[in-house]
Amino acid sequence: MKSIYLSDFEAMDNLARVRFANSLPGPKPICLIGSIDAEGRTNLAPFSTVTHLGSNPALIGLVSRPDLVERHTLSNIFATRSYTINHVHLEILEAAHHCSARYPREMSEFTAAGLTPHFEKNVAAPFVAESRLRFALELEETISIKSNGTILIIGKVVLAQLPAEHYGEDGSIDLTALGSMASTALDTYFELGPPIRLPYAKPR
Repeated sequence: MKSIYLSDFEAMDNLARVRFANSLPGPKPICLIGSIDAEGRTNLAPFSTVTHLGSNPALIGLVSRPDLVERHTLSNIFATRSYTINHVHLEILEAAHHCSARYPREMSEFTAAGLTPHFEKNVAAPFVAESRLRFALELEETISIKSNGTILIIGKVVLAQLPAEHYGEDGSIDLTALGSMASTALDTYFELGPPIRLPYAKPR
């Protein structure tokens, strides 16, 4: 086993440190966050910091990097309190990755990446039409993480959309059939394998 200590971690090149730290938790869902500003300009950005926080109400957490530079997604969510989370599959992976490029606010990543904005009634933010699993959220609260300046954005799910054949009667979603992908680091992506479902665990 290779041992990497705090001193080694601190001595890493910045990009290597980012890749290493992002890989430690293992693959995480890679999603496109759709948002819109008060002037109606759309934005699309890839995030791999999406996590489930609760089921009743359905709360989803999203960690945003420090707002030391202009963060269009963050400012749009603050302005409209509406945003969407759109799963990425292989057919749109390159387009999704391209959305990480730093475009000026006037340029929509939808246009730059060749993806299609889709709007639903009573949801201000755009969905990605090409995504097979997408859901809209209303901003509930934000928590500033003092240790590194990141912000935990907590949203309540108000609408979810996916093909009916991949939605189970028990509430499960067939993520493998949908082709939902995962990510580590800044440029590494994974396809999901067949799921393994076990019975509810009870004390032995």
